[in-house]
Amino acid sequence: MGLLLTNARTEYPRRDSSLITADPTNPLPPVIKMDFGMCVVDNTRVSTPAVIPYEKQLDNDPDWALMEGSLHFEEKSAVQTTLRNICKRLQDLEIPYVLAGGMAMYRHGYRRFTEDVDLLVTREGLRNIHDQLEGLGYVHVFKGSKKLRDTNTGVQIDFLITGDFPGDGKPSPVPFPDPIAAGIDIDGIRVVALPRLIELKLASGLTGGAARLKDFSDVVALIETLKLPRDFDTNLNEYVRPKFLELWDGLHASPLRGEY
Repeated sequence: MGLLLTNARTEYPRRDSSLITADPTNPLPPVIKMDFGMCVVDNTRVSTPAVIPYEKQLDNDPDWALMEGSLHFEEKSAVQTTLRNICKRLQDLEIPYVLAGGMAMYRHGYRRFTEDVDLLVTREGLRNIHDQLEGLGYVHVFKGSKKLRDTNTGVQIDFLITGDFPGDGKPSPVPFPDPIAAGIDIDGIRVVALPRLIELKLASGLTGGAARLKDFSDVVALIETLKLPRDFDTNLNEYVRPKFLELWDGLHASPLRGEY
């Protein structure tokens, strides 16, 4: 008896046609020609064609990317689905986590599109995630990576580790915090609290060079959208307060204020 393994799905059916071969005389679905990952059949991890990355799907089909953008703000996109599913799995496994990055900004009220999900966990939590989830709907982005990819949606899940440092990764006064202490509940999902989110964004921008300047623009967007007062800086680590005030003052002096 043969076993057909496929990553095809009805929710997000777009694929790069160059990666697929079809035989009109064969009733079985096309075969995706890619490196092999893992999936589960009858509770057993087995090899299966690796899912096409979500970001590649967006690049390959602009029309589908526009549709995903629209669905994102209806909370029905692949990223939103991936977020709900991974958070539910971690809650069921009792692994502490908090949502960070662009999707944390979204949950706090600044809604923009993003291609991945960022989760803050402890080092022990990451080991448990890999032990409990690898091959059960999730695969490594590449061998040895701490990142996972949802095999149904193709969306990448990035993990930030408690005790590591944002930006250039070198020690600074603002490390990634413990998810238990740093999170709040928003609509059933644990999200990094707003002061901690802004601290991490500022620390990343201060040490990450030109590649992380977008973190400063994210903070400006949060200040503008959430109408944060100037004295919000008192909620922040002293290391990042001057930069927060510089951005706040610059925004409120700008003739382009209100464009976020």
